[in-house]
Amino acid sequence: MISYIDNILNRITMYRLVLYYLVVLFIAAFVFGFFGVLPYDPTAMAFSVLLILAVCFITNWIFARIFQAATNIESVYITALILALIITPVTATNHNGVGFLIFASVWAMASKYLFAIGKKHIFNPAAFAVALTALLINQSATWWVGGNLALLPFVLVGGLLVVRKIRRFDLIISFTIVSLVTIILTSSSSNYGTPVVQTLLHSSFFFLMFVMLTEPLTTPPGMTLRVLYGALVGFLFAPNIHIGTFYMTPELALLVGNVFSYLVSPKGRYMLTLARIEKAANDAYDFVFKSDRPFSFRPGQYVEWTLPHHYPDDRGNRRYFTIASSPAEPEVRLGVKFYEPPSTFKRALAAMRVGNTISVSQLAGGFVLPKNKEKKLVFIAGGIGVTPFRSMIHYLLDIKEPRSIIMLYANKTVADIAYKDIFDRAELELGIKTVYSLSAEKTPVPGMISAPIDAELIAREVPDYRERIFYISGPHGMVESFKKTLISMGVSRFKIKSDFFPGFT
Repeated sequence: MISYIDNILNRITMYRLVLYYLVVLFIAAFVFGFFGVLPYDPTAMAFSVLLILAVCFITNWIFARIFQAATNIESVYITALILALIITPVTATNHNGVGFLIFASVWAMASKYLFAIGKKHIFNPAAFAVALTALLINQSATWWVGGNLALLPFVLVGGLLVVRKIRRFDLIISFTIVSLVTIILTSSSSNYGTPVVQTLLHSSFFFLMFVMLTEPLTTPPGMTLRVLYGALVGFLFAPNIHIGTFYMTPELALLVGNVFSYLVSPKGRYMLTLARIEKAANDAYDFVFKSDRPFSFRPGQYVEWTLPHHYPDDRGNRRYFTIASSPAEPEVRLGVKFYEPPSTFKRALAAMRVGNTISVSQLAGGFVLPKNKEKKLVFIAGGIGVTPFRSMIHYLLDIKEPRSIIMLYANKTVADIAYKDIFDRAELELGIKTVYSLSAEKTPVPGMISAPIDAELIAREVPDYRERIFYISGPHGMVESFKKTLISMGVSRFKIKSDFFPGFT
């Protein structure tokens, strides 16, 4: 069952999943309102969401053209639906309520452009908008989606799917523990269970955590920083936390966390200009770009690539890919394998011409070389999943640093092997050995193994495998299969690292 769910989740991007989640929540609320389960008029809900969507779309369109910025229409819909689910629905005759919706919608979109540094917005747009409305026009969000038991199962199931997709359990666990402990310690009630139950069943707790706390652009990279971010927001989320007579609200807690996230995260968005396209292997190509400013990263890290195009499919116009180049190379390299049928993103990528641009942001990833140079490593790669190892090994060549590394590289045929020249050079200059495994060659290839990588091959080619740390990169199914194989061989789970993006490509 879990494998089936993962297969479904892998087919869509995180943004599209969140959008579907919010749509389902709103439809459920509408149906419950129609049957009187929720105390909200379905007509008011329909009017509110349509008004918010229209205002958000128009405002974003205007600001995107003023700032000449690439935009993702999914993020517009997501922000609009969040506002519709946390601001009490109103009818067209409620002029104050209509003004509130318009004011919040305009500022949610405007904040993405006006409060951005290096083309990267600092604050969660919906949280910023409702905080500003409370401050300037004395209209506050009720977070009504979180206060209804009928909607709670939808919030929980959809939220857990989102967190499983992006693998941010560390973030929500730290938020949950710190917020609940703080609520207990600051409660004036002798019955500690009461405020905890009220928080879990009748507050914004789960919706804020699953939908807004996990927003990628305002979440810091790396597990340690994410845990601190979740803990900070969790502490401030507790309703009794205050400064003098000023009490925190869910949106203010999140905004403070956003500031922390910005301070500790890589800054800004980069515009990359296509310099050339190189064939790396069968149906695999390297797109080589020049950056508009110095681009610093650690070999093995990934970024989110945004390429606006017409009629995007379920995977959208944003994708996560590892940077294939070394930090010491003057250009930024993206290695991509094209499958049939290609996604709309990859079709748009293939249609790029020299001089065209693509934007990247959200540099992150802990799939990097250990700082201790003495640690022994094994790289296991499948197909174009070798790109982070290309980055690492090329970097070691650039700085002339030998390390004890053995790479096991699996492909179907010789034509599928990418970057062989770099790996062969690394063996000559640094002693980094690469074992090539071919599973579909009809005749043996000199210097390569005509068999899949299995426990027997690993034990033979890496006799001291129990002393090494394993890095695995490739298709999700391959990665999980190798994890099981290594654990069955006695390799500790703590010595296995796998490449991961917040949305598989």
